[in-house]
Amino acid sequence: MIRNATAVWNGSGKEGNGNLTTQSTTLNKTQYSFNSRFAEGVGTNPEELVAAAHAGCFTMKLSFVLGEAGFTPDTLETKCEITFENGAITKSHLIVKAKVPGIDDAKFQASVKDAEANCPISKLLNTAISSEATLEA
Repeated sequence: MIRNATAVWNGSGKEGNGNLTTQSTTLNKTQYSFNSRFAEGVGTNPEELVAAAHAGCFTMKLSFVLGEAGFTPDTLETKCEITFENGAITKSHLIVKAKVPGIDDAKFQASVKDAEANCPISKLLNTAISSEATLEA
C-alpha cells in the first residue's frame, strides 16, 4: 500500500505560501505558510500534521493491543504534542485518556507502552517519544 500527499509552495520561505492536498482529499489545497508554522497564522503546518498522524496511529494501535489482551475500549482519546526547536522535531508526547471496562491500571499502562513503541509512526520518528495515560472509571 502506498499513500500520498502533495505540497505546493510559491515564493520565498518567509513571504511565500503553499497548500497541501492528501490522496483522500481530506486536505484539499489546505493552506500553510511561515506564519501558520512559526506564528499564529491561518492554516496548518507540518508539525501539526505529524502530531495528528502520531495521535491517530498510536490510538488505533492501542485499540489493537487492548483487543489482543481481551479488552474493548469504550473510548480512547489521545493528544499528541510535537516539540519543534532549532529546526528539528525533538519530541513527540502522547497524552491518553481512556475508558476501558475491566482493565486494571498496570495492564493498561503496559498496553500504552506497547502501542507507543510499536505504532508505525512511532517507528518512523527518530525522536524521543513519551506518553502519559489516565484510565477513567
